[in-house]
Formats: sequence, structure tokens, C-alpha cells
Amino acid sequence: MSLLAEYALTPDVFDVDSYSSEEVCAVHVQTLKDVLLHEAVVRNLYDGNWARLFADTNRGWHKRAKELLKKLGKQNRLVRFPAQASTPPSSDPEWCVEALASHTAAPLSGIIVTDVVAGGFTGQAAVSAVHKLPTASWWSGRKSSLRLARTLPNYAQALDLVARYANSIMYIDPYLDPTLGHYRDFAKLLVDMGAVAPSRLVELHRVAWRGSSQDKRPVCDEIERAFCDELTGPVRKARMRIEVFLWDDFHDRYLISDLVGIQMSNGFDTTQAPNSITTWSRLGRADRDDVQREFDRASTRHRLCGRFEIQ
Repeated sequence: MSLLAEYALTPDVFDVDSYSSEEVCAVHVQTLKDVLLHEAVVRNLYDGNWARLFADTNRGWHKRAKELLKKLGKQNRLVRFPAQASTPPSSDPEWCVEALASHTAAPLSGIIVTDVVAGGFTGQAAVSAVHKLPTASWWSGRKSSLRLARTLPNYAQALDLVARYANSIMYIDPYLDPTLGHYRDFAKLLVDMGAVAPSRLVELHRVAWRGSSQDKRPVCDEIERAFCDELTGPVRKARMRIEVFLWDDFHDRYLISDLVGIQMSNGFDTTQAPNSITTWSRLGRADRDDVQREFDRASTRHRLCGRFEIQ
């Protein structure tokens, strides 16, 4: 249950010699590119040895595949995973074995292979040949939106991969206030996600006023005291650094990271009501980048009323 997926691929998926023609290889690489660069990360198996294979000039790596791998690296979508076997894999089937072992250690969304490799792993639901991906439930069942209960465990599960792999995270919610009951779980969500990578940039964005929307006078000092009182202890314990931005006004709620942007209809508040469901939707890359620009400190779309750090 996530809007960000994690896949492993055997090297031969990018090898022209694994297909009937270069054109067929190009079609499959393009299909993968559209997904991997917008809604996924790729597990860099055996402590990064997987990506190093593509420096081997003796294999027929497709030109588009090399371009895709370069973009995955630049976009922080190649995520290193510890070695599982005692020695590095030396063949494509062995890379599938390594992927399955890593899947046991930490579940993957799926493992993508060629038809030749797939023949040795029949019965493994996590493994699919690239040309049969539409028949794999974990591929065909990909979603651009989620309906989930408004509880901390559901939020944490849906954001697990973001917590593990994102380099930067922006929490954008106009009414975010850790002193209020319906935001009581936010401090734990913030710290649990931040503790995975405490050195990364974490930003909180909310409006500069509290209370009635009829009275939008900025109360930046009051908000700073409230946030620091509630969050300083947990943030210090997790060795995090948070930057808070207070804007004149805005409405929509988002989580924006370098890997995925999510629009959240209810923001980050939670409830004990058993039937309270919220909807999260994954933004396209252009929209994600536009929201990030909208809440940049230099933005002119809103007026920045205040800014402070919690550390």
C-alpha cells in the first residue's frame, strides 16, 4: 500500500542480446522508463555491485538502457541494498536469486527478468518476465491514488519507502499544529520518518495564523513557541533538523519529496473514528516540481511571514 514502488531487475533486461531484436528491447526499456522514473526506485543489489555491471563493455547494453540507468542515479532512484549471498552473482539467474534473497530480507514490489531467466523461477509470484508484466498482479495493480484509514500505522506504511530513500521531504499542511488532538500523531510520524536519515532536509509548511479563517493576522511567535514546545524533544532525540515556513495563506495539503509528490485530502491529521477514510494521490513529475517551487522561500505566489528551525 504505497504510491512509491521498489523493483529489482536482472541485468539481462537491459541487454539487446536477450531479445529477438534491438527494437523489441527498446520497447521494453521505454515501458520501464515511464514507470521507474516517476513512481519507483530500483534496488541496487549486492551493495551496489548491480549498477557496476553496466560498465562492462562486453555485453550489449541498449543505449536507452544506459541513459535510463544514468537518470535513475541522478534522481536518487538507485538504492543500495546489502549483499545477501556470500559471493557476488556471476550470471543473470544468480542475480535473480540475489533479488529474491533481498526480497525475503525486505519485501520488494516485484522482480523483473527476461523470459529465459523467468523459466528457472516458475512459482515465484514476485518474479515476472518483462514481456509478461501486464499479467503480474504487482505490476497491473499499480495505483495512482490510495484510499486509507486516517491512522498513524496506515500513514507510516504508505510512506515507508519515502522514509527510507528520499533525500528531502516537505510536509505541507495549512493547519498543521502538533498541539491539537487530531495532529497528536504527527510528531511520531515526523520523527520515525526522519530518524531513518536524520541528515536529510525536512521542511514543514503551514499558514502563519491560527484559529478562525476570518482572522488571518500572522502570529508567528506564538506558532514558533507551540511547535518548539511540542517538537524540540523528539527532534533532538532523533538528531534531526527541521525548518518551518509560515505563509500568509494556502489551502491544499501535500507531501513532496525528491522521489514522489503526494496530494493529501486531509493532510497529516489522524482520528480514532473507525470509518474515516482519506485519499492520497500521486502527482505527476511536473506538478510535483511546481508545488515545490510554490513553497520555495523565494516564491512570490505566497507571502512568507516567518521561518524558524527546530533542532
